[in-house]
Amino acid sequence: MRSLPIFIVLTGRPVILLGDDDATAPKRRLLERAGAHVVGEDDSDARLAIVADDEAAVTRLKARGVLVNAVDRPELCDFTLPAIVDRDPVIVAIGTGGVSAGLAAALRQRMEGLIPTGIGRLAERLYALRGELRARYPDGAERRRAVAGLIGDPLAEVRADTLAGAGGVEAIVLRSDDPDDLTLREARWLAQADLVLHRADVPAAVLDRARADAARAPWDGGAVTPVGLTVTVERG
Repeated sequence: MRSLPIFIVLTGRPVILLGDDDATAPKRRLLERAGAHVVGEDDSDARLAIVADDEAAVTRLKARGVLVNAVDRPELCDFTLPAIVDRDPVIVAIGTGGVSAGLAAALRQRMEGLIPTGIGRLAERLYALRGELRARYPDGAERRRAVAGLIGDPLAEVRADTLAGAGGVEAIVLRSDDPDDLTLREARWLAQADLVLHRADVPAAVLDRARADAARAPWDGGAVTPVGLTVTVERG
C-alpha cells in the first residue's frame, strides 16, 4: 500500500489553490463542497495545497511544510484526490495514487450503481441507536453481531426505518421451503426481528435466518401485538 487513505474535515479550514482557472475549477468546486476556505499561496495557516502547472510553487510550498497535490504530476504529490461516491455521511473514495484518474472515474461510475441512495440514512439511524445498542448488548462481540444483523446486505436497497427500535409487524408468506428464495427485504426483516411468530409447518432452515437471540413462538394466524420488530412467517 503506497499511501494511507484518510478523511480530513476541511470545514472552515484554509486550503491553497493555485493554477489556471480551467485546471483548478473542478478542484475549487470540490473544496468548497467540503467546506474548505480556498486561499492563495501567502496564507500562512494553510497546511494543504492543490497546485496546477507550477512546479516552482510546489517546491516553495513543500519547503514550508505544506502537503501538496500537484495536478497530473503524481511523482510530486504528497496526497492525491480520489474519485468519490457521496452518500453523505457515507463516502466511498477510489484512488489509484494518481496513476490513472480515468480508471478511478470508471470504478466510481460502477460503484454509483451499486451503492443505494438510502445508505446515508442507514448510517445516521445506526448512529442514533448507539446508546440503545450499547445498553441492550453490553458485550462488544455480541453488539457487533447484532449490528451486522441489522445492516444485512449494505448494497441492497436499505430501509433505515426498519432498524431496531422502529417496531411494528412485518409478514412473510413463503414461496418455497428454500431460505434462498427469501427476498432481500424479507431476509433483513428476519435478521432484525426481536420476535418471530411462525406457523408449525415453517421450515427450520427459514427460521434460522433470524437472529440467534431473537425470540420465537408458534403462531396460529391470529392478531399480533408487536414486540419491537415482530415478523410473522407462514407458507404460501
